[in-house]
Formats: sequence, C-alpha cells, structure tokens
Amino acid sequence: MLGVRLPQLRKLAREIAGSDWRAYLAQADDEFFEEVMLQGMVIGYAKADIEEILRYVAAFVPKIDNWSVCDSFCAGLKFTRSHKERVWHFLQPYLASDREYDIRFGVVMLLNYYIDESYIHDVLRWLDRIRHDGYYVKMAVAWAISICFVKLPEPTMAYLQNHSLDDITYNKALQKIVESHRVTEETKTLIRSMKRNRSRSG
Repeated sequence: MLGVRLPQLRKLAREIAGSDWRAYLAQADDEFFEEVMLQGMVIGYAKADIEEILRYVAAFVPKIDNWSVCDSFCAGLKFTRSHKERVWHFLQPYLASDREYDIRFGVVMLLNYYIDESYIHDVLRWLDRIRHDGYYVKMAVAWAISICFVKLPEPTMAYLQNHSLDDITYNKALQKIVESHRVTEETKTLIRSMKRNRSRSG
C-alpha cells in the first residue's frame, strides 16, 4: 500500500477516463493496492458501449482480493442504473461462483443497484441461495439483507421468517437492521427477539 487517499485516486481516475483509458488499463500494474483500486475507478468513469465496459469489468473482478477494492469498485459502476437488465444477467455467474470475492462482488452490486420493488424477490432468492464459508461473503449477504429490510421491510420480513441462511449470516443481518437509524425502536425490539441462539445447519 502506497498511502494515496481515495479522493486523490478518484481525481486521477477521472483524468485518465477522460483521455486514453484503454491504453492505461492495458499496461496498468497490479503490484500496489492503490494501483488496483485506480483501475477499478477508471472502469467506472470510462465512457463506452455497455458490452465493452462489461468486458473490462470481467477482466477486473479476478484482481479483487479485499473488501475495500470490491466495494469501491461496485459503488463506481453507476452505469448499471441505465442497463439494469443487462448487468443483472452479467452478475449471475458471480453470484453462483465458489470464489469469495466473485460472490461479494455480485452481492454488493445487488445491494447498490437492485434493491427495489422490481427486483426485491429475485435479490432475496439469490441471497438465500448463496453458500460460502468466506467471512466477506457472509458479511456482504447480511449487509444486503439489512438494506433490503430498510428499503422494503414487508417482503424482507416475510423472507426472514422463511429462509435458509446460516446462523452467523442471519444474526449479523438482524444486527445490521437494528443498527440502522431508519428502523423504528418498536421494529428493532421485534428484530432483536428474532435472533437465533442455537446452531442450525444451512
């Protein structure tokens, strides 16, 4: 790690994206954390056809090896909002992967761009289907479920009453819901009462 701060990286990424960003990505180095982070930011800022951008996204995802790069990269892929159906299909193999950061990438993309009335049931089905022991997968799924609850409490509560999450992920999701400032105290009391204390497979 070089110690370059994120605002500086974003400024540099915008400059690169406004010039020959393809040439930069073709020769970019992966040695330092900031270099990988910068590549991800450039892809987010780059202007091109959606299929070309998704090819760069696909080439970048295998470089993700920590939650910070993953989550910043996902947050920068704002073109998703204009191509939701196409990106939804693009994400499916990552959600079904057995690699920790492939899955986290898919889940964080869901929580950033797909928690709405059109996609909520599909999102919850995917979150319930994921099986991976990786800490950063479990935390991402719990985080996503908490965002689902904050934005769309009714379908998410129905899901929480009939799911197949493991205890760690389920209890962490409840914790994150309780920590939200957008959930009423009455609802937090209910959520706390739903915590699972004994081990259950799943």
